[in-house]
Amino acid sequence: MTDALKRLSDEGVAIWLDDLSRKRITSGNLAELIDQQHVVGVTTNPSIFQKAISSGDGYEQQLTDLATRKVTVDEAIRMITTADVRDAADILRPVFDATDGQDGRVSIEVDPRLAHHTAATVAEAKQLAWLVDRPNTLIKIPATKAGLPAITEVIGKGISVNVTLIFSLERYREVMDAYLAGLEKAKAAGLDLSLIHSVASFFVSRVDTEIDKRLDTVGTDEAKALKGKAALANARLAYQAYEEVFSSDRWAALDRAQANRQRPLWASTGVKDPAYKDTLYVVDLVAPGTVNTMPEATLDATADHGEVTGNTIAGTYEQARADLDAVAKLGISYDDVVQLLEDEGVEKFEASWIDLLNSTEAELKRLAPSEG
Repeated sequence: MTDALKRLSDEGVAIWLDDLSRKRITSGNLAELIDQQHVVGVTTNPSIFQKAISSGDGYEQQLTDLATRKVTVDEAIRMITTADVRDAADILRPVFDATDGQDGRVSIEVDPRLAHHTAATVAEAKQLAWLVDRPNTLIKIPATKAGLPAITEVIGKGISVNVTLIFSLERYREVMDAYLAGLEKAKAAGLDLSLIHSVASFFVSRVDTEIDKRLDTVGTDEAKALKGKAALANARLAYQAYEEVFSSDRWAALDRAQANRQRPLWASTGVKDPAYKDTLYVVDLVAPGTVNTMPEATLDATADHGEVTGNTIAGTYEQARADLDAVAKLGISYDDVVQLLEDEGVEKFEASWIDLLNSTEAELKRLAPSEG
């Protein structure tokens, strides 16, 4: 079952699971995935926590205690989510130690309602790092315009970061610039750069979903022939940008100070269109120094029938650029698509967070002890 996943790991792709729940922790399932499926990290987001906690499995006792203490709903959610992340981090600690801190990581996101507020994002990132209190945590900060200076500030304080919701090549370059600026601040402050890690979560499948919809509207044979190509092209050109930035003179100075590269992480790798192979955004985005965070269905599909044939990004840049240019020539605006996806991404996470607030508040009321 795991040959394809082993081959993926051997090609330099870190396999992370895009899911977390208390049941996954307490049942031993997470430990099993690490042991048998080459999983070396975990990512979470507001939607994942909303689904996990709303299912109720494993949370009732803690919710009862929190209701008895009469904590606010915001505090309750942070106590619950950081407990899960802390426990997952402990399970992954041997991986963290074995990889010198590169993997064995668990990500937790700042409140998505703060996505457009720099100072509040920085304050929340510091609070989350303190609350989880594990060296193998990554604090997720969205790559909004307000998020960019927050990334620099948080990295500059020595806190490791997972930058999320990256859709555009221009924004990705800004994210890498923010990371390098943060490392330079940390270096100036005398911090040990070898202890600071970061990944940049570049979203994949949603690009195809939006562009394919617009190609269908165009409706020509030329448009139909381009379906399913934009997301891979976008991600491959992101890897080209990564190679450029991390071979620059600016990077070389930080490299000499023992800094770590900010690895590209392929996110949103579950295939949305059943017409495409279910391992598309895994096997066609293989390159050294990358992370692929997969929902469990994609992980299982890759283990079962993924065809890992080596590096599938090298040598693709010219074709990738041609594919995106061909989409643009049909009147589909790349800038419009990626801005829409960023805006929708923030809105979806905010909506999930509000759903989580509402469902948790209802549980706290239900479990609250009667007065007297």
